[in-house]
Amino acid sequence: MTSPETHIAVIGAGPAGLMAAQVLAQGGARVTVYDAMPSAGRKFLMAGRGGLNLTHSEPLPQFIARYREAAPKLQAAIEAFPPDALRAWSEALGEPTFVGTSGRVFPKAFKASPLLRAWLRRLDAAGAQFAFRHRWIGWNSEGRLVFQTPHGPSAVAADAAVLALGGASWPRLGSDGGWTTILAAKGVAVAALRPANCGFTVAWSDIFRARFEGQPLKSIALSFGPHGLRGEAIVTRAGIEGGAIYALSAELREAIAANGEAVLHVALRPDIDQAELVKRLSAPRGKQSFSNFLRKAAQISPVAIGLLQEAAIQAGQSLSGMSPERLAELINTAAVKLTGVAPIVRAISSAGGICFDELDADFMIRKLPGVFAAGEMLDWEAPTGGYLLQASFATGAAAGRGVLEWLDL
Repeated sequence: MTSPETHIAVIGAGPAGLMAAQVLAQGGARVTVYDAMPSAGRKFLMAGRGGLNLTHSEPLPQFIARYREAAPKLQAAIEAFPPDALRAWSEALGEPTFVGTSGRVFPKAFKASPLLRAWLRRLDAAGAQFAFRHRWIGWNSEGRLVFQTPHGPSAVAADAAVLALGGASWPRLGSDGGWTTILAAKGVAVAALRPANCGFTVAWSDIFRARFEGQPLKSIALSFGPHGLRGEAIVTRAGIEGGAIYALSAELREAIAANGEAVLHVALRPDIDQAELVKRLSAPRGKQSFSNFLRKAAQISPVAIGLLQEAAIQAGQSLSGMSPERLAELINTAAVKLTGVAPIVRAISSAGGICFDELDADFMIRKLPGVFAAGEMLDWEAPTGGYLLQASFATGAAAGRGVLEWLDL
């Protein structure tokens, strides 16, 4: 049975690692959380900078389906620690939640820092210890965990370990993917880490880039093959990003990997049908410039007009020379050629990681008895909207339970 003498190492002080530590400490184990950074939860704090989206309120079957092909592998963990449990956990820490108009769930304080502070106080009260500036670099010949510290290498004996080192997005916050080579050397299959919830590169014209960099495309509809949704996007110097783009990023990324490019279609006025647009665009222009006429007749912004110009150039056509019918069609089918994927260092999250076939039902790595894994280290991806954090919390809790069960055997 576990006892205060049983030492568990949790490597990674993000949501998955901290939740594993909480489960373990409450289960009676002596827990030390190791992290390469000087403090805990740095990416968690960054995620909450614009409002901490903890989870989502949609029904659980739809929720789990958001994890795509990884859904069957994550289902048990999420069902054991579902969105309602996460909300109750937050409230128990003094941070009640609310459901926004989009169905997303936020703490009423809207920030990550009060929740993290309360959580760390709870962990401290439960006896969890922390060792910061400890970068995990593998195992020594005796099977001890080895950390690089400001005072040199340190070997640590542990009865079990939970790896929760994250993926490879925003590496300056701690998750740099360096663990992939350590596990690969042990024969653990790791799917290559790739950008997820990311932007894409576009060969904008110099004029468009200089004028519209940083401007939003609002109330648009995006489509790629059978996939489509409404939302917003932002023009960047190198291409395009934003919530609606992130939601399609997995399909777009795979298409670019296969074909070298992907053509995204943008509807700038998705609520107006073709006939109505043709009627509006058939009105006399008078002395208005073409851009002013288009802005008033179709009620689209200057950046949207610029996007139409880019699409027309790509098609080898003149925007001002188009018929009302062709112009109306272009407004709701503007093609944007994506030429590449933005770097993983700028992605919100990452795809890839430890293949689920390498794990047992309790998230233990089969080839490394006593070593468990959780969070974004695992081979799954999900859209923004609370799904990323929910799976990190849930798999962290599952790994913690798995350690307790394994030690009891």
